[in-house]
Amino acid sequence: MQLNGTHREVVVIGGGQAGLAMSHRLTARGVDHLVLERERVGHAWRAQRWDSFCLVTPNWQCDLPGFPYPGDDPGGFMLRDDIVAYLQAYAASFDPPLVEGVAATRLRPRDGAFEVTTDAGVVTAEQVVLATGPYQVPNVPRAAERLPAAVTQLHSSAYRRPAQLPEGGVLVVGTGQSGCQIAEDLHIAGRRVHLATGSAPRVARRYRGRDVVDWLDEMGYYAKPIDSFADADAVRFRANHYVTGRDGGRDIDLRAFARDGMALYGRLSGIGEDGVLHFADDLAANLDAADAVSEGIKDGIDAHIAARGVDAPTEPRYTPVWTPGEPVRELDLAAAGITAVVWCTGFGRDHRWIELPLFDGRGYPTHRRGVSTVPGVYLLGLPWQHTWGSGRFCGVGADAEHLAEQITRHRRGGLEVAWLSGTTSSTFPVDGWQPTRTVA
Repeated sequence: MQLNGTHREVVVIGGGQAGLAMSHRLTARGVDHLVLERERVGHAWRAQRWDSFCLVTPNWQCDLPGFPYPGDDPGGFMLRDDIVAYLQAYAASFDPPLVEGVAATRLRPRDGAFEVTTDAGVVTAEQVVLATGPYQVPNVPRAAERLPAAVTQLHSSAYRRPAQLPEGGVLVVGTGQSGCQIAEDLHIAGRRVHLATGSAPRVARRYRGRDVVDWLDEMGYYAKPIDSFADADAVRFRANHYVTGRDGGRDIDLRAFARDGMALYGRLSGIGEDGVLHFADDLAANLDAADAVSEGIKDGIDAHIAARGVDAPTEPRYTPVWTPGEPVRELDLAAAGITAVVWCTGFGRDHRWIELPLFDGRGYPTHRRGVSTVPGVYLLGLPWQHTWGSGRFCGVGADAEHLAEQITRHRRGGLEVAWLSGTTSSTFPVDGWQPTRTVA
């Protein structure tokens, strides 16, 4: 498809759940727009998740605008292929103006509007929504270059199944959601797993008769806005709690893994040229901190039950099933029989294609509830964009509706874009807020 000369009121870049939610709300308001998707709908779920992957939040939280979860297992956890099918069905439900297989390669101002260069031609728009998400470039530390050539290395986005890796032990680096679930996947398959832990917190799957997500939703946690926190910046960049929806859902307890034969270590602090790994002496602290977060969430649930007089069964608290002994500070890969490393070290952003004064010193887009500091440019689908639910199926719809309101209020003629024509001033008439370089 050739797009040269195409002009729309709004161009939405990214056709995942955020971009589709945005399109649904713009369609409802009659806003002329186009959605550009580099791959296919559901690509990130299809291409960057392992075979046994499933949601860690219950299916009922899949509540995109106009398309609540359609299945018969609201308390279950959709598998990878089911998630892709859900997104494809969502797109089919309202037939968005979606162009798949077209990548945006440049975004810049042009004649009081915006020019989007794609591999199918140049598109112009009066306003732009960036719905590309935060997970763009696999993050592998430079220390990985020091591993022996004989060791197979994969980022979590390339991991699919245990049989993909050579015979022998596997080192998993990182204990966020992906690291813990991949370590479990390998452990269940009977592989000898070595796990370098980090500071990610954990949460129980169920407590006092309900899924913890159900309790947190009832308590209003997913709707709590980011600017209600005194340390909003720190909250925005915290790791997610680890838990799993596998086999109907259960806790992920690293202590239980260790009890059952998995080798746990502190944070990976270095790699020697001789293939010797070095670890920090923080394993016990990492496990204790993760448990404390989980138990603190239970404290909150207990208080909620007591305050509301909820009829809920009592339940004993968690008792650690394993305690670390003397810390292991070094590990020789060859001596331990480790033949593969899976880097579960997250993703970085690649915004080099965006030629707008949009980012702070860390490369994070400056915005308030998705309304950026560049008039006419919006963000959607970021974790903690406005609430804890923003980066999830349950919350992206509310953010999309908010942005649709802003977009329709500031269509061409009401949007002041003096900066685009070369002046140094700019006004931002959205709810009386003036732009700053500080993330709200």
